Amino acid sequence: MKAAVEASGYDRGQFDVLLVQLVNLLRGGQPVAMSTRAGEFVTLADVVKEVGRDAARFIFLTRHYDSPLDFDLDLAKKKTNDNPVYYVQYVHARISSIHRKAEADGMDVGGFAPSDLPALETPEDVALIKALARYPEAVETAGAFMEPHRMTYYLVALAAAFHTYYNRHRVLCEDDLKLTRARLYLISAVQKVIRNGLALLGVSAPDSM
Repeated sequence: MKAAVEASGYDRGQFDVLLVQLVNLLRGGQPVAMSTRAGEFVTLADVVKEVGRDAARFIFLTRHYDSPLDFDLDLAKKKTNDNPVYYVQYVHARISSIHRKAEADGMDVGGFAPSDLPALETPEDVALIKALARYPEAVETAGAFMEPHRMTYYLVALAAAFHTYYNRHRVLCEDDLKLTRARLYLISAVQKVIRNGLALLGVSAPDSM
């Protein structure tokens, strides 16, 4: 292949092969029986059909290409926090739900101003802002080292930071619209980064789940 690349007028160094380790297919923690001799095997198309494109793509990208992966079909279909793609997608959906609730409650939270930002002063506010700030580096290093698992790691970590934040702080504070606007601005940034990060992986970002 390198000779073919060179014969085509390109630098043979532009062709780089990444060898991916084996995937151990499981169901409920138990290996799925396959036999090349008997012609019994599960194709990637079968996996995608069973668990969905989003789960297949995200979970396959949660490991470095040089590390083996245990892919549990039952786990990939679960709608719980144990399923990494659900864990991340749920953040996007929950933030959409918060925006819908603010609108339904008639809260006037438009017209955000930079002067609202000082209201974000708790340790959880700061931690979430720092997590957002790491996004450009995650994208850059994932591309530079051809390691897309860096993006899945980052998105799971950002989702964890958001869940911690949401469990400790109310976003919609009827008695403090300035704080509400600031927190809505912050979680909107989280939603945007989640959406963009998932898009880089070819995974959808649903508004409801």
